[in-house]
Amino acid sequence: MMNPANHLSAEIQSSVTIEYLNGSGQALKRKVIRNALTSLGRNEYRELVLKVSDGKLPQNFTLKQIQLFTRFVQDGKSSIVLQPDNVQLLISNCPSDTLKHFIKTLMIKHEAGKSEKPVNERMRLLAGRPRTFETISPVQRKDVQQANEMRAKANTETPVKRKGLSNRGPNGANGGPQKRARTESSENGLISELRPSKKPALSMPRQMNLSTEQSLVLSTVLGGKNVFFTGSAGTGKSYLLKRIIGALPPKSTYATASTGVAACHIGGTTLHAFAGIGSGKAPLEQCIELANRPGVRQHWTSCRHLIIDEISMVEGEFFDKLEAVARAVRGRDEPFGGIQLIVCGDFLQLPPVTQASSQTKFCFQAKSWRRCIHLTMELTAVRRQTDKTFINLLQAIRLGRCTEEVTRQLVLTANHKIERDGILATRLCTHKDDVDLTNERRLQQLPGEIHTYEALDSDPMLVKTMDTQCPVGQRLQLKKGAQIRQSSALFKFLPAKERGGRVCAAETLPKVHFLCGVTEVMKMERWVIKAHGGVYLSRQQLPLKLAWAISIHKSQGMTLDCVEISLSRVFESGQAYVALSRARSFEGLRVMDFDPKAVSANPYVLHFYARMKKERALQQNGSEGSALFLVSEEVLNSAAVGIPDPERAAQWLLAPVV
Repeated sequence: MMNPANHLSAEIQSSVTIEYLNGSGQALKRKVIRNALTSLGRNEYRELVLKVSDGKLPQNFTLKQIQLFTRFVQDGKSSIVLQPDNVQLLISNCPSDTLKHFIKTLMIKHEAGKSEKPVNERMRLLAGRPRTFETISPVQRKDVQQANEMRAKANTETPVKRKGLSNRGPNGANGGPQKRARTESSENGLISELRPSKKPALSMPRQMNLSTEQSLVLSTVLGGKNVFFTGSAGTGKSYLLKRIIGALPPKSTYATASTGVAACHIGGTTLHAFAGIGSGKAPLEQCIELANRPGVRQHWTSCRHLIIDEISMVEGEFFDKLEAVARAVRGRDEPFGGIQLIVCGDFLQLPPVTQASSQTKFCFQAKSWRRCIHLTMELTAVRRQTDKTFINLLQAIRLGRCTEEVTRQLVLTANHKIERDGILATRLCTHKDDVDLTNERRLQQLPGEIHTYEALDSDPMLVKTMDTQCPVGQRLQLKKGAQIRQSSALFKFLPAKERGGRVCAAETLPKVHFLCGVTEVMKMERWVIKAHGGVYLSRQQLPLKLAWAISIHKSQGMTLDCVEISLSRVFESGQAYVALSRARSFEGLRVMDFDPKAVSANPYVLHFYARMKKERALQQNGSEGSALFLVSEEVLNSAAVGIPDPERAAQWLLAPVV
């Protein structure tokens, strides 16, 4: 039996179009396999072979000279051209993480195999071996070393240009032929769009770094269960969500979030844009009509896996409306019309935005919640902070408990000197107006000329729509010395924790010096979002935002090394906790004008989590030491019954599990 690591490297499940090309690159014959199993292995002569199976008669392709096109690998698409056979394999609808690992393995094994002497036809005839196929062994460090030695040798040689073949890339019949300039060299790596003159060095395929808790959630999702997984700030919910997205087929998976910023973090769209029913306040019949519009209906009917991030900010009645719309549009009476739900968030963080006169109704209080969610799972290991004392303080704040000791420690932070390398602490504000005012004032105080960078939008009439869902604004103003943060939607060269810095030159393109020591000339980037009605909008802009101040709502998911917080205008439960938990360490935190009254937790949410912990305690008594717990429908639904006692619930949550 093949081990899981080897399986990830050696096989992919996807759609495959096999094209047989003529000399000019035109397809003479085409075969489409909607559900193909593509395996990487070796034949009886130890040659590298791709086996494509449709469940009936597999086809084997020997990998002699190959060209890889991986520009759209993030979307689960890639293409492989096999020469001199003039065969092209168009791969689509493959889980992106699996495809990346597969392509990386193929690259290394093919490059390393160039050192072996090829088998000619005479040798084949004399050998007379029966046909075999053996799955490729996992990549070893010696394979990477050998592959890089062959690349280094090839880089010393001048590539010979030749006329490119017509190739439509991984989109197959969805687009017309595109001429591409190619060279005699083979694969061009996972950065093919850069077309480097010399191939970069290869490294070991990156393994998914998941904890036991995270792995259990992922395996439960892949098992087809409707899952709600939760956890306090910094437990790796966003990272796990991205791994889940990368493990599911792209065509039938829709990644959404309650806000535009959260949606950008996971490369998705807002839940409202996916649903296509506006605010959801209209009568159900009207919402069903809206969801049946062309473009919107296609979302609902093609969706098999719906991911919803930051579920705490989704209103319970809206969730009920979505569930009813899903059943009606899909014509199926199963919960949510048979769509698998993967729901993530922390109800002890930001609640739904409601009118002052309305009572907050969380999703776990929705009538359909218990029918839709099969399992609830919690991540318990905090990764953002390492100081146990600080973690315990944050856990108390999360549950709305602000003891005298907690108050004393937070008041003392007002004297923390947290600025370094000329970078001021990022201030988290409760209101957007305070953010804009702080950033504008700081920018005006700097000497020098203001440089304005206007975004290029695909539809200038929908600027407001782009502003709500795109992490960068339509207009960006900078000066030399301006404090900025690289957009959280892009991870071009810096990890999330090191994207703060300041502008050291603002000219045609700004040059930014980051806290980690890297200095980069920033270039325009492109965002694509899916708006109402299935319309795609794009914005080209610098991936930067002024970062003297950020709103608490937009800071969700961020990790900040030096942060200053004003809690005097906190207006909802969980807001203080979200702000405080952005800090990586207690030493990098400064709280101004702290008032214990700013700390609160919704009593219904406390009751919900207390019952979850009770279920966990019962399960741990039956099976030793599980840090992850599952909650039945009855327990999930009981949180909406009766008036909870918040103090008792908080005490229960803080008590250690025996």
